[in-house]
Amino acid sequence: MLNNTRKYFIYARKSTDDKEHQVRSLPDQLSELRELARKEKIEIVDTFIEKQTAKVPGRPVFAEMLERIEAGDASGILAWHPDRLARNSVDGGRIIYLVDTGKIEDLKFSTFWFDATPQGKFMLSIAFSQSKYYVDNLSENIKRGHRNKVKEGIWPQMAPIGYVNETNKKGKGIVPHPEYGPMIRKIFEQYATGNFTLRQIKEKFNVLGLRGNSPNGLSISNYQKILKNPIYTGIMRYNGELHEGKHEPLISKKLFDQAQEVMTRKSKPKTKELKPYAYRGLFRCGECGCFITTETQKGHNYLHCTKRKGPCSQKYVREEVITVQMKNVLREHSLSEAVVDWLMSEIEKEKSQNQDLLVKEVGGVNGEIATIDSKLDKLMNAYLENALLLEEYQSAKSKLVGEKQVLKDKIALLEKKTTDRFEPVVDFFQSCKQAGILANSDDKAKIREQFHKFGSNPLVIHRALAAQSAAPYAFIPQIAQKASCEAGGAAGGVWGGMPRRPQFCDLRFATSLSDADFVLLR
Repeated sequence: MLNNTRKYFIYARKSTDDKEHQVRSLPDQLSELRELARKEKIEIVDTFIEKQTAKVPGRPVFAEMLERIEAGDASGILAWHPDRLARNSVDGGRIIYLVDTGKIEDLKFSTFWFDATPQGKFMLSIAFSQSKYYVDNLSENIKRGHRNKVKEGIWPQMAPIGYVNETNKKGKGIVPHPEYGPMIRKIFEQYATGNFTLRQIKEKFNVLGLRGNSPNGLSISNYQKILKNPIYTGIMRYNGELHEGKHEPLISKKLFDQAQEVMTRKSKPKTKELKPYAYRGLFRCGECGCFITTETQKGHNYLHCTKRKGPCSQKYVREEVITVQMKNVLREHSLSEAVVDWLMSEIEKEKSQNQDLLVKEVGGVNGEIATIDSKLDKLMNAYLENALLLEEYQSAKSKLVGEKQVLKDKIALLEKKTTDRFEPVVDFFQSCKQAGILANSDDKAKIREQFHKFGSNPLVIHRALAAQSAAPYAFIPQIAQKASCEAGGAAGGVWGGMPRRPQFCDLRFATSLSDADFVLLR
């Protein structure tokens, strides 16, 4: 006669990852549980066997069993001990919840008593907690033991490919594998030559029988891990930190470093090295629009059209000729140091004047804000004294707060306008000063950089430059001519001789710009 009408599942799980213990523990559990079922005269619907740790949630067999219990296939579980069911808080909580909801009506264990009473569920929760504590404590003890072994120079885990674990008088350690050890050495020697890819290394040594724990041979990533692992030099990398090991090295540190250099070099994308020509990609052909390229002939660099769009009549021109023309462009767009220094002093004066004006304007706006704050304060008092209804107070307050925000925005705009106004002017004059300096230098890289600021769409045609001056530098050459004429022919660039003190109006008059166009310099 079966015990009531309840149906039970048997659940057995291995207690260790060690295969020998697994063979012993599972049959022992099943034998005891079936004997318990026979004695209790209970019906066994199905048996679930799990070969996975219960330290973390996610056991597929356990999950399947609970799904079938929720579906009503059984209402009881037979297990050797509560720790077979759960060693983590999630799985333990699921079991107790199913007991609370009546999905699980009974739990029977070979070494633990349980009944579905408050006391029984309390004891079950303690058993689950003890199981979790055991796992947590065991994990911490194992980590502590591993750290101590590493400090002593002993590799604490499974031996990497090329070594085997061995127990000696001093404890467990690793020693070279009689077959795989020499192969690991050969892998480093072959790869360090730089003549083999990882794929070629894989094909070569998998054929020789290097397997490790994989029956199908090692993958390319396995070989990469081998080549990046310093343990073969006698140095252990554990938790991101290097430690000196007591095991026998398979290779030298020098050979390991050579392999790392090869791997680094092979990992970089191969790009065609281009000769460092100064004006590469800067100019286009004035006839066909193709890029102007550079090549070296008899010790000189020559610029010429690539002619990729078809025939082109343009001839070669020496790099030195183009450099001289670029210097002339810089000179035409330059201002002398004396002029720039004077302009900087004038800008500083105007900055000071603008700052005084800003303080005055901001002070006036702050006065208006203070008036609004006073009105807000009076408005609040009027509401508190019941002189205003809530709707009236809110409406008046919203209007005042909006006016106050407008005034705050006005202050921010004034400050930003004053700050931003002079920066482009200063940069402009300094750039014109730098142009004059570079016009007398031989630094082609800086000459190119400065020329690129001044020239828009630079072309080379009939061995000469043809470029449009880019704003705001376009009127500088005009200043040189008109201002020089007005000053009686000043030499040495724009106001180079400085026969009289230049004024801002000189720049304005010389360029014939309107106030709106002259905003950059004013």
